[in-house]
Amino acid sequence: MDINTRKLRHFVVAAEELHFSRAAARVYLAQQALSRQIKDLEDELGAKLFDRTTRNVTLTPAGEVFLEGARAVLAALDSAAAAAEQAARGVVGTLRLGYVPGAALELTAPIIAEFRERHPDVTIEMREFQVSDPSAGLASRAADVTFLRLPQSTPNITTEILAVDPVVAMVSASHRLAGRTSVSVRDLLDDPITQSSSVDEAHHAFWSLAAARTDATKVDVVRADSITEEAQVVAAGAAIAVTSAAAAHFMPATGVRFVPIEDWPGSAIAVGWTDDEPSPLVSRFVEVACLVRDREPDIVHGIEHRLLAPSP
Repeated sequence: MDINTRKLRHFVVAAEELHFSRAAARVYLAQQALSRQIKDLEDELGAKLFDRTTRNVTLTPAGEVFLEGARAVLAALDSAAAAAEQAARGVVGTLRLGYVPGAALELTAPIIAEFRERHPDVTIEMREFQVSDPSAGLASRAADVTFLRLPQSTPNITTEILAVDPVVAMVSASHRLAGRTSVSVRDLLDDPITQSSSVDEAHHAFWSLAAARTDATKVDVVRADSITEEAQVVAAGAAIAVTSAAAAHFMPATGVRFVPIEDWPGSAIAVGWTDDEPSPLVSRFVEVACLVRDREPDIVHGIEHRLLAPSP
């Protein structure tokens, strides 16, 4: 049996109104045309659906049963059509969001909130990656889109900068520079410095101050693959670290001091994705991230001009 869905919808309206003139007006048909469609439907089913008199219209027992089924069929059809439309527009499914510690700082929450409001049928799976993977899962394809930090040399990725986070020196509380209000890169070159086990050369070069070094100030590396591990290494006096001003602001650390570096560039916080044609979900996430960045200049300014609390 191949019943036209238009007839089903018209039958449901007639069953709801139990008045063919009102039902015909709702579906923009003449009453005779609606009556003809109901008669055709009854003929196709081989069952009478309405009892009609000059005074009223009622559903027959067969009509009651058919109404329940017709509503279920139409609801399922509408749901399937909506799901197909959403899938075609790329706004359903799961988006794997990778991020390095700190993610996009104070921009993170408004970006996620805006994306969820715009695309409520998308599930965001968030996963933090250690600093040993500066691509935050892009290199291994464990993430679809990421919050990461630049510079880095992960191949085949595209990035959009959201804000630039100043960097600071983290030193032990007993270090010779601990009482300074600021330092230059030259002041830091004689100390061992922390470095992750990442193989990303640009990442290492930036955080180890490589561009300022000569053979006489060759880097002496102490491995640390998490922010908390780095803080413990520094507090013990085994090394210094170059880190984010945000880390100085948000991370409670005993036995260390954070000192602004006068002459070293900040680390760009970016949203990143692979160079492949981005999926509709990735494209929409990047659009939202940029929209929030441009809409929230005060948040961006706060990140880029963060004041450090005075050392105790």
